[in-house]
Amino acid sequence: MAFLQRLFGRKPASAAVLPGLATLGADMHSHLLPGLDDGAETVEHSLSLLRALRELGFRKLIMTPHIMGDFYKNTPEGIRAALNLLRDSAAAAGLEDVALDCAAEYYLDEFLGHKLADGTEMLTFGGDKRYLLFETSYMNEPLNLFEIIFEMKAQGYNPVLAHPERYTYFYGRFDEIEMLRNNHGVLLQVNLNSLAGYYSPAAKKVAEQLIDGGLVDFVGTDTHHLRHTETLLRRTLPQPYLQKLLQLPLLNQTL
Repeated sequence: MAFLQRLFGRKPASAAVLPGLATLGADMHSHLLPGLDDGAETVEHSLSLLRALRELGFRKLIMTPHIMGDFYKNTPEGIRAALNLLRDSAAAAGLEDVALDCAAEYYLDEFLGHKLADGTEMLTFGGDKRYLLFETSYMNEPLNLFEIIFEMKAQGYNPVLAHPERYTYFYGRFDEIEMLRNNHGVLLQVNLNSLAGYYSPAAKKVAEQLIDGGLVDFVGTDTHHLRHTETLLRRTLPQPYLQKLLQLPLLNQTL
């Protein structure tokens, strides 16, 4: 309980008194693997984040480092090596009760199109469900969005759009987010801290609209730093929309 004690100055009776997040079981979007992207820089940093998410109730973490063709040039081999390192370090630290796995968060750029066309190995989660997490630019709508989605599905992947509430090009066009899910089969993942307005008031509003419409398939912490886990505890857990979100048939519980 060191994380909670540090925040509140005393040791809470039990993490079970915290509402909600333990019912999810798995967090399927985080950046805990050390030294790969803009998340954890070292194994020690990874372990600090792991402890914080464990105390918030998670018992499985599917870590998803960025893969961007011109910036984060991560490979399945390098990501799995970082996963094995963190697994060994977590076991040595007595954190064996949290299952650790990996996938990736693919940036929709020309390199992703080349990977799909070439049949390059893609890191997915959910076993034979082959969920493929991807993101886009926050401001600029990709011209090849539907082409990439079609190619993902043609190759047997189930595309999962990371944090659609954060893409400003969708603001004022909520019906197009609905269309992505309902007409094109794209699953939607909302960031938990969006409910607290962490990213922006607009992102919070869209997240609430997605919850109201029952359009959320996955939720993730998108943890990069301890400020993300502290925001979860201090600001997100008390949000009334969190309980409404947790009443949806979220797929986190199937992972």
